[in-house]
Amino acid sequence: MENTEPKVDAYIAKSPAYAQPIITHLRKLIHQVTPQVTEVMKWGHPHFDYKGPFMGLAAFKEHLGLNFWKSTLMDDPAGLFAAAEKGSAGSIGKIRSMADLPADDVLITYMLNAIDLNEKGIKLPPPKKTEEPKELEMPTDLIEAFKSNTGTLQHFEKFSPSAKKEYISWLDEAKSEATRQKRLDTMMEWVAEGKTRHWKYKK
Repeated sequence: MENTEPKVDAYIAKSPAYAQPIITHLRKLIHQVTPQVTEVMKWGHPHFDYKGPFMGLAAFKEHLGLNFWKSTLMDDPAGLFAAAEKGSAGSIGKIRSMADLPADDVLITYMLNAIDLNEKGIKLPPPKKTEEPKELEMPTDLIEAFKSNTGTLQHFEKFSPSAKKEYISWLDEAKSEATRQKRLDTMMEWVAEGKTRHWKYKK
């Protein structure tokens, strides 16, 4: 094998006895599929790069993890990813012995798929940003109105965030203080009855 990394040799030597033949076999298979592979150590475990990372191995006390970096873009004809535990994206499950490994031809198919994605420069989509919901700010006059109407406040707190926002936006859109006060009075009346801002239009 060419392009081997001595640190990977050391990693194999220090791995649990069950994991050593598994890692050695997978390593040879990867080099067989793509002799141009580069071995690197990332986060303390062996990874294999070809125009970018495509596979990683991690030997734990009782099982070995085998991960494909771009599993979400790969085909899964043998159902390896589907069979893995929930939350272990890219993993083909816990491998405890050579018998747990998929057949070589299956592994080669997956390796070629992963390498092909890198060859074509196909990248993983950026992770979706999950924005935390902003806390709804109540205007001062509404807070004061609720202080003397705690029962109404209890009704208001049961509304959904969107229903609360509709009322507050309605107040803030008032063009004059007189209009705002009138809307506030109406709001307090409706909320006390458990009605949302657009209750008239709901069947």
